[in-house]
Amino acid sequence: MSLTLYDLLMFVGFFAIVIGVSLYKARKESTTSDYFLAGRSLGFGLIGFSLIASNISTEHFVGMAGQGFGSVGMAVASYEWMAAVTLVFVGLFLLPRFLRSGIYTLPEYLEYRYNATARMIMAIFMMIMYVAVALASILYSGAIGLKTIFDLDLTAGVWLIGIIAGLYTVYGGLKAVVWTDLFQGAALLIGGFIVMVLGFVAVGGPTVFFKANADKMHVILPADNPDIPWTALVLGLWIPNIFYWGLNQFIVQRTLGARSLRDGQLGIMLAAAIKLFIPFIIIIPGIMAFQLYGEQIVNADQAYPTLIREILPAGLRGIMFAALFGAVLSSLDSMLNSASTILTMDLYKRHLRRDASTRTLVRVGRWATGVFVLVACLIAPLLGNERFGGIFNYLQMFQGFISPGIVTVFLFGLVVKRAPAHAAVAALLGNVVIYGLLLLLLPDVSFLNHMAITFLALIAVMGVITAMRPLSAPVVMPVNREMDVTPSPHAVKAGVGIVAATVVMYIIFW
Repeated sequence: MSLTLYDLLMFVGFFAIVIGVSLYKARKESTTSDYFLAGRSLGFGLIGFSLIASNISTEHFVGMAGQGFGSVGMAVASYEWMAAVTLVFVGLFLLPRFLRSGIYTLPEYLEYRYNATARMIMAIFMMIMYVAVALASILYSGAIGLKTIFDLDLTAGVWLIGIIAGLYTVYGGLKAVVWTDLFQGAALLIGGFIVMVLGFVAVGGPTVFFKANADKMHVILPADNPDIPWTALVLGLWIPNIFYWGLNQFIVQRTLGARSLRDGQLGIMLAAAIKLFIPFIIIIPGIMAFQLYGEQIVNADQAYPTLIREILPAGLRGIMFAALFGAVLSSLDSMLNSASTILTMDLYKRHLRRDASTRTLVRVGRWATGVFVLVACLIAPLLGNERFGGIFNYLQMFQGFISPGIVTVFLFGLVVKRAPAHAAVAALLGNVVIYGLLLLLLPDVSFLNHMAITFLALIAVMGVITAMRPLSAPVVMPVNREMDVTPSPHAVKAGVGIVAATVVMYIIFW
């Protein structure tokens, strides 16, 4: 694909404005609260758009659209629609507890509830997951998009994306991240809408499209489906959703930076409302690519980039290039900032230098960000191996080594007040063993069902240990009295509406 001068000017101009504004807004980040949590000053609009922009990356445009292109079809929309319901749960039930405790990181919460060992285990698990799986996946999928659309070398694309995102994240911290997310999230949604509309034109209109692809429009698949069986919707899919949206530093860090509980809750509800529409601008174009170019596309991960290459006219390519590139940077910068926060606050400050100054902690966070970029850039080109079954599948499957355990220890600890620390440690470590054995012994069973089985087994483990050696008294959690933790009644009403809208979506695409 050849780029016109107008395409290049649109692309360069967009990113010059985005990065310039974000660095200006983050120019005074000198304390740990400023650098890691944006001074706890974020309003609901910034939180909502940052959640979406951080979440929706080329792992969606490449991976999720690829699932739509393949045999899964519209069923992969369950990741988005269940995410909307999960966000409602997070906003109304988990966020108030996190903000009230005044934590910087989620592993820190585990130390207050259990002990320092539980905190350290979760921190190490999250570091490995971010660098070896999530960051590498984002870099790889972004480079795949650049290679398919613009014929840019895969390795060169990985390093280009990594260096750009790393530079402004190192400098500006979370505030730089959320301001870039505001611009890039808007470009992402607009660009995706344009591709969807032009795709409908290319296939002959919505009526022709839905009639020709009726077999791909079902969200409920048979129990023996290897990807998303209906049985996984009952329990399995809730585990990665609760982990990702409620117990994942990468996402929750935006809400921890809220200036009040009201802003955090309303920001989450804004993100949940947007999630309801994401399948229409990502999965449906993937199905369109199957209808239009199914015989030409060998790798499903190339479905969305191929559609862009074929249907976008000159002039719009620069806009979509900016949207795709922005999607990569939004997820990458957010994850880099969160990974550096965990390393700095949960590992360095907690175990190496308890008396470290604010200046030292910010410096460590910046160095950590740079190192993470380098490691992820080295790993990313290796993910093209076919044994991973596509980038979206790779990312979701490997999260199973930690997500059931983390979900278990948080939820069990909230419900069962006398659950002891060694029960949490056993669950976190047992997750790796149980899930790994299930993958080895039952390779033909969906990994979502593996997650469900692991979760139930870990609940049993924590239940037995608690019954044998319960705490003598419930743990008293810390209270951050500087934070306004008054719940928002508007968030409750919005949450009810979002859950109702999700049910309607399932009825329509049953």
